[in-house]
Amino acid sequence: MQTVFPAFDAAYWQARYATPGRAGWDAGRITPPMRAYFDQLPVNQEFRILIPGAGRAYEAEYLHRLGFRHVVVADLAAEPLAALAARVPDFPKENLQQADFFALSPPKPFDLVIEQTFVSALDPALRPAYARQCAALLRPSGKLVGLLFDAEFAGATEPPFGGSREEYAAYFQPYFEFVHFDTAHNSLPARAGRELFICLQKR
Repeated sequence: MQTVFPAFDAAYWQARYATPGRAGWDAGRITPPMRAYFDQLPVNQEFRILIPGAGRAYEAEYLHRLGFRHVVVADLAAEPLAALAARVPDFPKENLQQADFFALSPPKPFDLVIEQTFVSALDPALRPAYARQCAALLRPSGKLVGLLFDAEFAGATEPPFGGSREEYAAYFQPYFEFVHFDTAHNSLPARAGRELFICLQKR
């Protein structure tokens, strides 16, 4: 029988960010696998990037400083978006969206969607819908790139939730070609061996 979790809504996440010690997923900086991936991307000011469930969005900050100008961050809670705006005052305010990822309907599709702890923040029952929405938000041949926890967190009753590569593969396979789907070799020490680096291309 599938576990039914309470709604992890905007109020829930706002409270977690406001409570010391309750944002343990926040690394305080961009993670090495994502930095390495971004460093090899040719800077294109027309390239459209979405970071859903972005949290304090160190990835968005890094991309912005590299020169990408169409980086959209979306999060249910206001606090992490305010934190990004405070760190990066010239980040475009219109690209800070307090919004439900599943309700996003942009005027133009994205070239790239970045996954960084968002899947682990969702009710696991929403994972098939997550894969479907990522595909819907991307242009043909657009990519979904990021990190997934490749570990089960037994007994978890709230985020973060773990998972396995077999589970994730089943969700993504209908929509994506698998360019890279393997254990990250350059994770933060605390996450070493427990992260899956993915690079998936929309069919």
